[in-house]
Amino acid sequence: MTTNRLKKKVKYRGSKTHGCGSMKKRRGAGHRGGRGAAGSGKRGDAKKPSIWKGKYFGKYGFTSRFKAVKTINLKEIEIKLPIWIKKGLAKENKDVFEIDLNNLSYGKLLGNGTLTKKLKLKINSFSKKAEEKIKKAGGELM
Repeated sequence: MTTNRLKKKVKYRGSKTHGCGSMKKRRGAGHRGGRGAAGSGKRGDAKKPSIWKGKYFGKYGFTSRFKAVKTINLKEIEIKLPIWIKKGLAKENKDVFEIDLNNLSYGKLLGNGTLTKKLKLKINSFSKKAEEKIKKAGGELM
């Protein structure tokens, strides 16, 4: 048969010292040797190597294994197109602009904005909306 036990808080209610013995005992951080890495100083020299052995130096914690993909919208392409042509990053062939967005370090094409030019784009990933708008304008995706 199980016994019902009182919680520690209830058990010590009304007790002056809460099971700690004399009033002097368990007073502050000195009772447990200080706070944090205390005791690793001048007279605790033998203690230092045991502290360094643990997680004392370096970085610890969560690191994500997913990298953020750099995206670009159709309206940004429309704005940046003249600059890319001047720099030689985009080519114009019979009213069709050819751009390799992978070389420009973009990972995905998004469909925000309107197209006024025919584009022939080379990119790894694109949204359905972007694909529809490019084909509607007479361009293509590779």
